[in-house]
Amino acid sequence: MNSKILMISTGGTLASSHGGNGLSPRLGGSEILKKISGLTAGFEVDEEELFSLDSSNVQPEEWTQLARRIYIRRKAYDGIVVIHGTDTLAYTASALSFALPGIEIPVVLTGSQVPIENPIADATENCRAALYMAASRCPGVYVAFNRKIIVGTRASKVKTRSFDAFESINYPYAARIDSGGLVINPELAERSQRGCGLRDCFSRAVFLLKLFPGISPLVFRQMEEAGCQGVYVEGFGIGGVPFVRRDLTEAIGNAVRRGMVVAVGSQCLYEGSDFSVYETGRRVVEQGAVETGNMTSEAAITKLMWALGQYEDREQVKKVMVQNLAGELGVKVNWND
Repeated sequence: MNSKILMISTGGTLASSHGGNGLSPRLGGSEILKKISGLTAGFEVDEEELFSLDSSNVQPEEWTQLARRIYIRRKAYDGIVVIHGTDTLAYTASALSFALPGIEIPVVLTGSQVPIENPIADATENCRAALYMAASRCPGVYVAFNRKIIVGTRASKVKTRSFDAFESINYPYAARIDSGGLVINPELAERSQRGCGLRDCFSRAVFLLKLFPGISPLVFRQMEEAGCQGVYVEGFGIGGVPFVRRDLTEAIGNAVRRGMVVAVGSQCLYEGSDFSVYETGRRVVEQGAVETGNMTSEAAITKLMWALGQYEDREQVKKVMVQNLAGELGVKVNWND
């Protein structure tokens, strides 16, 4: 029996062509499906166009729209493929992971670095990987790119031009494609989920702050005055926040005491943070900041937006931030090698 797959198109480079102001999405879902018709043998594929945007313009409102469409359609399909621009694809993948807890089918986001109309495009191969992962019966949210399948909360765009633009950060691939076909991570194959929920509210009153030497502590007061309810701070190294001359740790503590949720992580892409190692890290945790461990920046900020959208109680937000909800926290055995 052929797997029944829904392809939801949202725009992005894959659907783009040149216009007077540069590349912009112009192909609809039906046109994309025609261009990948050679890949759909063995699948029953339907398509829907939800919106057509460069992913730089995809924001929490679109995350909510997309989550609701997936939630409504999920029971009629074995899997869902989402065509999405690459620039914010990792943010959307994380957002959907939190908005659709317990999703029972594979939801696979993909896109391309080159428009599908270009003969050298990576679009066709990425769509192939997405279709096969969508038919895998491995529930969850994933990113398919360059023959790799990445857990949604672990994906990050690490290159701007290359076809291997996405990487799985601090986590093994969910699957990969090689001469043996689609090879699923054995741990993933054992997963099963039932009873999907829809929790699609996201707060926009957040800020992502990357520290640099000499940054003023006044920035936290300015964020509060702007109505910010939560901030994700990318500290130095394994977990460092300055307290000499310009004491950011005290400024963070004052912000926390006035009701702001402050999450802290590392600017380093790999291996995560541990704010217990150095005094500069311990001081900020003692002030009430919440550590994000080895979460990606995309997962940390979207999780903070999601948690603030779900709970009014700031202590509940902090509690949720340190729970592993969708594979965003914790270290697994490296299956990539």
